[in-house]
Amino acid sequence: MSIKTENIIYVYGEGTPFKTIALNDVSIDIEKGDFVGIIGHTGSGKSTLIQLLNGLELPASGKVIVDDKHVGSDKSELRKIRQSVGLVFQYPEYQLFEETVEKDVAFGPLNLGLPESEINIRVKESLQAVGFDYNDIKDKSPFDLSGGQKRRVAIAGVLAMKTDYLILDEPTAGLDPAGRNEIFEQIKRLHKANNQTVILVSHSMEDIAKLVEKVIVLYKGKVHMQGSPKEIYRNAQELVKIGLGVPQIVEVVMELRKNGFNIKDDIITVEEAKNEIIKELRRRRNV
Repeated sequence: MSIKTENIIYVYGEGTPFKTIALNDVSIDIEKGDFVGIIGHTGSGKSTLIQLLNGLELPASGKVIVDDKHVGSDKSELRKIRQSVGLVFQYPEYQLFEETVEKDVAFGPLNLGLPESEINIRVKESLQAVGFDYNDIKDKSPFDLSGGQKRRVAIAGVLAMKTDYLILDEPTAGLDPAGRNEIFEQIKRLHKANNQTVILVSHSMEDIAKLVEKVIVLYKGKVHMQGSPKEIYRNAQELVKIGLGVPQIVEVVMELRKNGFNIKDDIITVEEAKNEIIKELRRRRNV
């Protein structure tokens, strides 16, 4: 099982003076169980790409393939593909509308025509998956919750659809540090517990470094780099050149190396940096 794109091109404003190529010859491959981060500055094509992945938009040319199904080739398949690829937009809490949390999370499964018993099971499992106690939260109004809690309810609503792939577009946008940590902890837990395929769009280089296993860098509508976080952030100067920057700890490590510290050049977390610096200081004491 996988999602992949083959040489896709997407154009805004075709036939007008405002024609813009949003994606140009983009090919990616995301396997079942992957945790992938998509990064790029505003206008790089991130949001367009993820909307193509579940058929909300269709490419001008090239192919989007979900589990061997060509998206857009058969309209009857689109519904199935959208049930397989769950997309959580920025500020998804703005889409909450029911009077209780339970009803909001049940809305998607209800529209699938599932029996009530199955809907109840999905609602309970989904709320528990994002860290809620079902009995404590089910009767509360979603509008009485904190920002982080609303975001988790919105994610539960997508999980209740039993999607194979979960795409999150800037899931912590606008949240305070506590809310950000809350969301990311739940996303990490979902990925590990269920082998859930997660595609995370974020502008935060620190978050990407800590969370994902593979990074796709978009720049001016093209795939500029792909690889593990260590491989990507080793090219710190190139990232800075295209306006992305790097995690602060990577900048610290670069400066330490310039000043003679014999430490690895692929450090991307504070914990890794601490261990390497301690090793280097011990080595210096023993020289």
